[in-house]
Parts: sequence; structure tokens; C-alpha cells
Amino acid sequence: MPLPRHGKSAGTKPSWLGRVVAVENAQAEQEESSQTKRSPSSPQGAPKKRSAFGDITNAHKMRPILGRKEAAKGVPKKASKGLAVLGLAKNNEINLKKSLNKILPEDAPAESDHIAKKGASAEEADPSLAPVEQVVPVVPVEDIDKGQLDDPYASAEYAKDIFTYMREREEKFLLPDYMKNQPDITTDMRAILVDWMVEVQENFELTHETLYLAVKLMDHYLVKVTTMRDKLQLIGSTAILIASKFEERCPPCVDDFLYICDDAYKREELLATEVSILQTLHFDINIPIAYRFLRRFAKCAHATMETLTLARFICELTLQEYDFVQESASRLAASCLLLALKMKHLSGWSPTLEWYSGHKAQELPLLVKRLNFLLTYRHDDRLKAVRNKYSHRVFFEVAKMAPIDMLVLEEALQS
Repeated sequence: MPLPRHGKSAGTKPSWLGRVVAVENAQAEQEESSQTKRSPSSPQGAPKKRSAFGDITNAHKMRPILGRKEAAKGVPKKASKGLAVLGLAKNNEINLKKSLNKILPEDAPAESDHIAKKGASAEEADPSLAPVEQVVPVVPVEDIDKGQLDDPYASAEYAKDIFTYMREREEKFLLPDYMKNQPDITTDMRAILVDWMVEVQENFELTHETLYLAVKLMDHYLVKVTTMRDKLQLIGSTAILIASKFEERCPPCVDDFLYICDDAYKREELLATEVSILQTLHFDINIPIAYRFLRRFAKCAHATMETLTLARFICELTLQEYDFVQESASRLAASCLLLALKMKHLSGWSPTLEWYSGHKAQELPLLVKRLNFLLTYRHDDRLKAVRNKYSHRVFFEVAKMAPIDMLVLEEALQS
């Protein structure tokens, strides 16, 4: 439970940054052990409070880099995994083979036919009478969950089913072009708000899943409710509050959000907006987000942490761009990863990636080119939070990496 907020003093206000964030799930820790959840470029002390539309320069004071003691996270593996683990591994192999059989050609010979051929006496006497056996190519798909069966936090036995379910739910949460029904707000206002939400995620040390879900909640709410520009920041901050309760183990309290909005709204307004968002969305807030798909696909590609961070940077840039809100989360994640692979001159879309993502290589080039155009030409001086965040060395300074030339990318996608 969040600590109670103390009274305000004449000097500084209590900060959420002093709170120790509980350890995330082991999978997220393993992938991001070399990074902190917020950029050290953020200011020390209390979160910088401001109105989202009052200060669009996002000027931050640089501060010393915060150190982090790396705890020993590795657990010595037992010499024997036990019969239960071996059984799970065998079941995974069987399930994968069953899945692969579905994509084999329909005219492939059945297993019973091979057995019948082996027992035919006429064919044994005269091999020329035996029909020529058709060779069926085996799709080289790797079982990426096989090596994590001994990790109880990885849910390796259910990972494939979980992401299949998320792919199915994507169809329910596709966003329309809702901005044409909003007479008082614009796409630029939305971009500035999302830029501010990125700062809140850094200052409160929230997970990236919380940020992505909060943006989704805001968009889906604006699809159904017409709002005025003076309430837009209230909706954005309330969306972060709801996403924090859904994703975080120690979410910020209501007073923290009132503080970060520079006390522009009252407590009753924030709580009423929270009720309105939840009721409008019918409390169905488990919305598939691109960040989760991106981590899954990077695992399929055996991508390094630097390549994954580059793909995350590209994906986070799309949060501010209204032109990408109608893209499905899995397709957006797949395109961001493919662009990152091409920028790092790595291999393209493998059969394993195609199998687990559900997207073929020929479906992605158009979106990849749009992402590269965003990375190359769409620079708005008012929107600096994402680029500043990924310009720090804890994020491998991927924001400083030169974009790939459009003609070179065209050739790389065709190869």
C-alpha cells in the first residue's frame, strides 16, 4: 500500500522518487538488468511538476548519474531438473510438432501410409513397384520457451497460448480515427500530452508497460467521450493512475498525481475521471500493447539488449504520433524490430519470427518505411522526452544512432 502523503512544507514537496520500487517479474529483470527504469537524465528530488501544456520545452537540469547496486540474481541450477521438468519439456516438443503439422502441405503422406509401405511384401520383392515417397520440407522453427521450463516466473508452459490470446484480443481493441470527432483538441495536443506522460513515467520510476497501457486507455476513452482541452491532462494523468494500479506493485497515490499536475485539478475531479474511464471501457483494460510483443519477438530473434533497446526507442516514438494509433500492437512491434535489425545490419525475418509473430515478411515493409521516415524526418522541438531518455548511455545512446538511408532500406527489405 502506498505511504501516506505528508503535509506540504515551505521548502520542497514529498517525492515519489524516494520510494523503493518493488522488484518486477524475473523475466523483465533478466532482459533489463543492465538498465534502470528511468533515465539518469531526469532531475533529482521531487518530480518536476508542471502543466502538460504550460511548459512544452521539457527543459531538464542534468544531474549526476545514479548508481545502482546490482544484486545477484542468478540462482544456481540443480544438477537434475527432475521428472516434472523433463515431462514439461517433452510436452512442449510434442505441442510444437503438432502445431507444425498444421502448416505442412495437405498432400503430404500420412504416417500410416509409411507404415503400410514398409509392410508390403510386393514392394519388398520389387522396389520399383513402390511409389516414390514425397519429401516434405521441415520448417526450422525453434522452441524459444524450452530453455525456461525451470523458471516459475517465465510461464514457459503457457507463453505460446498467452500470446495467441493477446493476438485474438487485438481485433477487439483496434482504434478508429477518433480525432475528427474531437472539436476542441488536436493531434499536436495529444503529442504534447504523451510527451509529458513519458516524463511522468520516468519521474515516478514506472514500468514501460504502464506507460504503453496508459496511452491506450487515454485513446480508447477519447474514442467514446468528447472532451475539452483543459481536461486533457486530467485524462492523461488518470490513465497513468489506472495503468499503475494494473501493472505496478506499488503504484503512486492520488496525491502524487495531483502534485505532478501542479495542483491544477482537485482530488474529486481525478477520482470522478477514474470512474468515468473505467465505466466507459466497461472495466476491460487488459489491452494488448506493443511493448510486450516486442520483447517476445526479440527473444525469437535472439536480439541483443542494444538491438532490443533500439527497437523500443522506435516503438516509443510512435506513442506520440497519432498516425500510428490505428496499427495493431503486434504488427507495430514486429515492424519496429525488423527496422532495428536492418539498422544493425542483422538477419531479417526468420521462420521462427514468422511463426511466433503471426506476420509474414512481405506484410511489414510498408510500415517499416513509415517508421524509418518518422525516425529520419519527424523531429518536433517540442517533443524531447523520448529522445532525451534514449540518448543516455544506460539506453546505449540509441537515439543518437544515424537512421538508415531510405534506398538502402528498400534494398535490404527486398533481399
